[in-house]
Amino acid sequence: MSDSTAAPARPASTVMLLRDGKRGMEIFMVVRHRQIDFASGALVFPGGRVEASDKVLAGGDAHGAFRVAAIRETWEECGVLLAEEGQAPEAEGEFAAMLAQRRLVPAISGLAHFAHWITPVDVPKRFDTHFFLAAAPEDQAALHDGHEAVDSVWIRPAEALAEGIAGTKKLVFPTRMNLTKLARHDSVAEAFAAARAKPVVTVLPEQIGMTPEGRILRLPRAADYGGEEFLAGDPPSM
Repeated sequence: MSDSTAAPARPASTVMLLRDGKRGMEIFMVVRHRQIDFASGALVFPGGRVEASDKVLAGGDAHGAFRVAAIRETWEECGVLLAEEGQAPEAEGEFAAMLAQRRLVPAISGLAHFAHWITPVDVPKRFDTHFFLAAAPEDQAALHDGHEAVDSVWIRPAEALAEGIAGTKKLVFPTRMNLTKLARHDSVAEAFAAARAKPVVTVLPEQIGMTPEGRILRLPRAADYGGEEFLAGDPPSM
């Protein structure tokens, strides 16, 4: 499929909600409902598409809309509100109404831009997704919504990766790669400092081969995933 005939990539945001646990940094992850057509049954970070109201709440800023979407999705999917005092622009939707009632605005400065992935052009359902780190407020409990997500867990990145390898949890390729990158850090402060120290390099995976174990994908070395060629871990169906 050429770029000219590729399906459009839908703008989306993903939230990597972090806290410091007794054994090290933990991340909040949810298990997607098995009847959802994308990443069904997988252990994922909360997130979803960018809506028109997100750009309004961001004051018309296109990149700010991704940050607002990340905060809205955190509230909708986890019940965690990342906001601060202020007067938000008038916008449609339940999230905007809630902010206006409480005289709050999305706390976009509290997010750290972690990654940017665009689905390959040969995939029929594509996303243009920005990943953001967010520190979980100590006075709020994160929960799954019971609809798109049927379970949730606070887990160390290395443990999530180990469960993926063992086959006890399903991890899609972008989730696995971003967990691997995040697992280098032992604390929330360390992860934020590292994310803010380097510019984010866009990842558009390129298939360069196929094996019985699945596709071989090439990522930009500058994106800092520890190499260029990776096994996607999706063997062809028989």
